[in-house]
Amino acid sequence: MAAGLKFGLLLPHFGAHASAEKCIQGSIKAEAYGFDSVWVRDHLVFTPYDMEGADNTHIEGLLVLSAVAAATQRLTVGTAMTICHRHPVHLAQSFAALSQIAGGRVIMGMGLGGFPHEFAAAGLPSAPAERARLARINAELCRRLWSGEKVSHQDDCYDFQNVALKPLPVKPIPIWCGGSTPAACRRVVEFGEGWLPARITLATFRKRMAYLQELSQDAGRPMAGSGVMPLTSIAKDRETALKYVNVKGLIQEANKNSTWVKPAAGIFSNLDDIHGFILAGTPEDIVRETRAYRAAGADLVVFDLRFRYRDWYQQIDWLGKEVLPAL
Repeated sequence: MAAGLKFGLLLPHFGAHASAEKCIQGSIKAEAYGFDSVWVRDHLVFTPYDMEGADNTHIEGLLVLSAVAAATQRLTVGTAMTICHRHPVHLAQSFAALSQIAGGRVIMGMGLGGFPHEFAAAGLPSAPAERARLARINAELCRRLWSGEKVSHQDDCYDFQNVALKPLPVKPIPIWCGGSTPAACRRVVEFGEGWLPARITLATFRKRMAYLQELSQDAGRPMAGSGVMPLTSIAKDRETALKYVNVKGLIQEANKNSTWVKPAAGIFSNLDDIHGFILAGTPEDIVRETRAYRAAGADLVVFDLRFRYRDWYQQIDWLGKEVLPAL
């Protein structure tokens, strides 16, 4: 296996094929194959992206991770990404409890969320700058509460006095920042231990890694951990693997990202343009593309099988039997 490279799976707790049993049994299978982690999304009012269909089924992610943690021994459980629609005391309490259940095997991924309506539903400000501020506040307050400090805080969103948590996390919970923009890299250096953009092209990842290295050096900080979460589909050949993928939707989704590295034409128009956004093909193809991300600096690859959740167990077998051993 590539030195230091770790592997995760995004659990099927959302969409048409969402299943608590699949999440738990798939995690047990993944642990047996040697995967390092499993991850969930976080939503209050789930609305699927256009590329993933219209089914708004969403099994609450922290509850899923609690069940998975109780059924496994080694897997780290993480959120990709927690959005700040919870009260910070509730957020800190939930992750401290998850740490107790998981024996400390927890990562809090924190992002700004892609849907302003979820913040509005929680009575919170929803503009991007306001969401970024909420993320900073929540990261700071969680760390203080997890340390055992008695915390008081007052601003235009939260007002509480002399709150202390017990039990505390089993060990410090790392916070990884989501997002694929330059601003996301700045948040990593400001308050994160790692960076895990959800969907990103390989060219954009390379550019962001260089920027993250520059920011870290300027701040006198060690380089944070970094990961990727490419959409993945495995089959006997690339044509079959792509049959399950909404390629048109992926290209449309990519073009919504104004800060991504564009091809010479200035617009994404084909699969080559979005190289790395989707890993699709034979196990050998997946190995090659995973190595490319490793060469670009990724420490973690989380395979996002959302287009193949109907074949969840089969896809885990492909990865566990042929991809991970080859790496």
